[in-house]
Amino acid sequence: MPPVVPIATYRLQFTPDFGFDQAAAILPYLKALGITHVYASPFLKARAGSTHGYDIIDHNAFNPELGGEAGFLRLSQALAKADLGLILDFVPNHMGVHHADNAWWLDMLEWGPKSPHADSFDIEWETLPERPRGGVLLPILGRPYGEALESGEIELRYDPREGSFSAWYFEHRMPIGPNRYGEILSKVVAQAGAADEPAGRRLLELAARTKGPRNPPRDQAPRFKQELAAVAGGSEVIERGLAAFQPKAGVPGAVTALHRLLERQYYRPAFWRLASNEINYRRFFDINALAGMRVEDPSTFVSMHRLVSRMIAADQLQGLRIDHIDGLRDPQQYLRRLQSLVRHARPPGRAGFYVVVEKILAEGERLPRFAGIAGTTGYEWLNVISRMLLDWRGLDTLDRAWREASGDIRDFEEVLAGAKRRVLGNILASEFTVLTRLLARIAAGHYSTRDFSPERLRAALEAYVIHFPVYRTYVTPSGPSPNDRAVIEATVARARAEWFGADMDIFDFLRDALTLDLVAPGRGGHSIRRVRRFAFKVQQFTGPMMAKSMEDTAFYRYHRLLALNEVGGDLSVGALPPEDFHRRMLSRAQSQPHGLTASATHDTKRGEDARARILALSELADDWSKATRQWRELSTAATQDLAENPAPAHEYMLYQALLGAWPLGGIDQDFVARMQNYAVKAAREGKEQTSWLAPNEVYENGLKDFLARILDRTRSSAFLDSFEALARRAALLGALNGLTQVTLKTMMPGVPDFYQGTEFWDLSLVDPDNRRPVDFAARSTALAEIGENPDWAMLAERWQSGRIKLALSRRLLAIRNRFEHLFTHGSYRPLRVEGPQADEIVAFARSSGRDTVLVVAGRLFSRATESGRFWPAPEAWKQTSVMFDGFSAIRPLLGPVQTREAAQLPVSQLFGHLPVTILLAESTKARKPRAQAAVT
Repeated sequence: MPPVVPIATYRLQFTPDFGFDQAAAILPYLKALGITHVYASPFLKARAGSTHGYDIIDHNAFNPELGGEAGFLRLSQALAKADLGLILDFVPNHMGVHHADNAWWLDMLEWGPKSPHADSFDIEWETLPERPRGGVLLPILGRPYGEALESGEIELRYDPREGSFSAWYFEHRMPIGPNRYGEILSKVVAQAGAADEPAGRRLLELAARTKGPRNPPRDQAPRFKQELAAVAGGSEVIERGLAAFQPKAGVPGAVTALHRLLERQYYRPAFWRLASNEINYRRFFDINALAGMRVEDPSTFVSMHRLVSRMIAADQLQGLRIDHIDGLRDPQQYLRRLQSLVRHARPPGRAGFYVVVEKILAEGERLPRFAGIAGTTGYEWLNVISRMLLDWRGLDTLDRAWREASGDIRDFEEVLAGAKRRVLGNILASEFTVLTRLLARIAAGHYSTRDFSPERLRAALEAYVIHFPVYRTYVTPSGPSPNDRAVIEATVARARAEWFGADMDIFDFLRDALTLDLVAPGRGGHSIRRVRRFAFKVQQFTGPMMAKSMEDTAFYRYHRLLALNEVGGDLSVGALPPEDFHRRMLSRAQSQPHGLTASATHDTKRGEDARARILALSELADDWSKATRQWRELSTAATQDLAENPAPAHEYMLYQALLGAWPLGGIDQDFVARMQNYAVKAAREGKEQTSWLAPNEVYENGLKDFLARILDRTRSSAFLDSFEALARRAALLGALNGLTQVTLKTMMPGVPDFYQGTEFWDLSLVDPDNRRPVDFAARSTALAEIGENPDWAMLAERWQSGRIKLALSRRLLAIRNRFEHLFTHGSYRPLRVEGPQADEIVAFARSSGRDTVLVVAGRLFSRATESGRFWPAPEAWKQTSVMFDGFSAIRPLLGPVQTREAAQLPVSQLFGHLPVTILLAESTKARKPRAQAAVT
């Protein structure tokens, strides 16, 4: 039986080409590597062809493209046989909609607010113009509605098996409400000239039964459709008569007839560009095809979790990763319900269930005390490790190089504020408009606030959102926590400081609405329902707002050092010295030691070893600055006749991206194509010269041509010679950084998470590049050939193959498996390092009882490698020692040290062919956790 708290997780990305059976086949490899839990991407029924699984259309079915229920059962049996656990990436926030495959969505379109699934989708029914009964905007059309209608792209069709009518726009189905079937049947019978035919007469009889806006009633509709489908010859008459709704010559009223029919539905098909300003259902970020769910609705919660509950009860599932927790109306309520579900579903005798949440924590932000979770998916620790590998001495030089190359003198906070304004103005304008209208209604509802105009309220809320520093607060019906109140008040104060006008008290009103003080006991007059709805919807809005503004806009505009432009990163902070790293680890060991520690995920902006390489530029800052000046000159000669060259900021960004992803075996056309795709995506995300909403093909083609030219040796040999020289140096430093990175991830407090394929060097780019197929056969073969006792000298000599990282990962995981209790429940203690290179070493102890594992790892390798040209020799650290006071009987677990008693050891004796070492020791006195409350 796998442990409740994983020893190590391994993320698998399921696709139609990698399903349940393919996953089952690699379990022996994962077991040999030391993994205890498979961490699966969403595998419930998603849209056909989905490469990620987040566009779920049925939470209660297995994805048939992955093997369906039978395939899952085979995988489950294989996991049990291998004694491996399974963690599912579960998506409660949204579903895939539009198309013709989501039964809940189709039923909602057909019946509107009367549908039993209407409450499941987060729709502002009353905001759709000209729909007095409410409706939802469908931004699915590739051109304006009138053009699509007149061209015949929107078609009315009849399904003779169901006895149902639907309007279709290519693959998108829009069911017609049965109360309009009489109108349709009357017209089609007349158009077909079938009023005197038996089938025509029967169809007219059925049409008469639909008279009245509520006929047929919902409970009678299925029977009515069955009767319609059973009309002998009915489908032939209907097909002939549908010309009445098909725009073409000879049927002048068809356009009007179809338009009037669509106008009487609970939806409005619209040009996709209207989504930015008119959409009235909550989306996942700005993705129209992913509709937000109201999982706070009890029946929706139950309906969405039936299959998950069944898997837990059958002991087929040992954990959940909750996707996009910040999108939920009340994450705390959701997690309490989930905890209750798990408690009741868990099989007898099975103790514990592992739950983590996808939550982006800003610098200095603490995870709220959510019920029943082990922690986050680990983005914050990815950034902690990256900053610890950063050389602060090179940042000023890199800052100057960026400003010189780009001509952009703004600091990151200014860039972020500009990105937020751009996102508010178009991408999330619809969602923001919903909030401002609701705030205006609240203000108008009481005499004390009715003079706040909608325009000023909108401006005040915009100022608040621009200055909001984190992803969201977690105010509940009982009010805000002290921390959330402090965040709201500080943000209001910053917004107020930039306000012009005499109506300063508008911010008091906004603050009181956001904190629910406006409807606190003793303060009557305002609508409690509206104020709560506003406060909670603002919280659901600020997460996507921050993600789209920072991760998907500002990070693609500010390119000082791309390695820091990572999910959860803060570009206004710098390097993290070892003493600060230790303080964070001490806190984590005591507060949330069982959350995941990530170094790569499907959402990271680049592969973990590409990031490690780019971090090395902080050690090569002077050389980088000189090189980029030279490259700009050399590239100009090769690209001067292009129709459009990259903006200077993009050119500088591309040099870093190239360096991080540069293949150690040389470039080929596949690499060029990958870089071209990355360049276009990065430029669109930045939303300056081009964007997803308004692609600039001329500029994008210029980016592609630029890369094709500079990566062509016949055109750019001087550039490539210069670039490759620096790339080789950065690759070596990046490899050493990568070995330290995987060591820290595995040995520090937390559960190490390995993203698929990253056992070799991970030089991937942002998705979809990081979801490319993984050659598991090559990794399995390499693991077998390396064996239990690796030849570390040979692996170091041939470090470019990546096998040294694979071997190190397995050895680290073997240690973690051997001392499971120590790493799961043990304490953390920094170790003192003395000597001239003390800042190049990080060392700590993990202890449980009298057993201790000592970890020593290198950082800032440029000096030890002669500026990044040669693998470091241990003698490079001969003047620096690690203090082992308080420990005895030191024995090697990884490294050259022989069993000995020593109060200190030089790093030159600790490191061999690896820049890390792991030792086993006994504490001279068992330590209590509270004794390690301060950094030594």
